[in-house]
Amino acid sequence: MLNPDLVGRTFPGATSTSVSQESISAFAAVIGESEISVATPTYAITITLDQSQKLLQESGLDWTRVVHGEQRFEIKRPIVAGDTLRCDSTIESARVMAGNEIVTVRGDLFNGTELVVSTWSTLVVRA
Repeated sequence: MLNPDLVGRTFPGATSTSVSQESISAFAAVIGESEISVATPTYAITITLDQSQKLLQESGLDWTRVVHGEQRFEIKRPIVAGDTLRCDSTIESARVMAGNEIVTVRGDLFNGTELVVSTWSTLVVRA
């Protein structure tokens, strides 16, 4: 179970991810997108998911019991090749419902000091 003291805390990303045109093109090909001048909106999850997974494992959740519940994006501007993105993660909420733990994590992607994209992942940890 997630330590309730972690709810509301923001965990700064320790590393940054350099976005290449190759990674944008590869992601676009997987989802059948032909427009590759900018990253698709869902490309952000390739960065935020890794950070969230590490954070939640370190916070005591058993990732093997996690089911994805919901995903939401707020795009300030498109991600483009050449961006160097840092992901800060905030555990926004955690509650228990029908024996399952439901956790929402917000990932904020920054290029320098500029907020580029925010993502919200709601995860269900099965009982």
